[in-house]
Amino acid sequence: MKNLKNQKFLNAVAVFALLCVAPAAFGQGNGAAGIEEATAQVTSYFEPATKLVYAVGAVLGLIGGVKVYSKWNSGDPDTQKVAAGWFGSCVFLVVVATVLRAFFL
Repeated sequence: MKNLKNQKFLNAVAVFALLCVAPAAFGQGNGAAGIEEATAQVTSYFEPATKLVYAVGAVLGLIGGVKVYSKWNSGDPDTQKVAAGWFGSCVFLVVVATVLRAFFL
């Protein structure tokens, strides 16, 4: 009984390996076109992703501005540190989006 289960498992593994390897073996002639198509698809995502990062940076900037304003009005002594942290995070998001776009496109 145990030998039969082992044989079924090995057969399933062999079929799975064949299904994974067969498309790669038979579709070798179209490798460059596939890579170019993948590159085109990935680069098409950069424009919306860059706009999304800019929007997130704007929202975080507004939230940070409100938070710093409330700390400033309450007389909190570490207002300058919080303002620098929020400003730095917004600048970081904008710079990262710009650098990644310039690097990959």
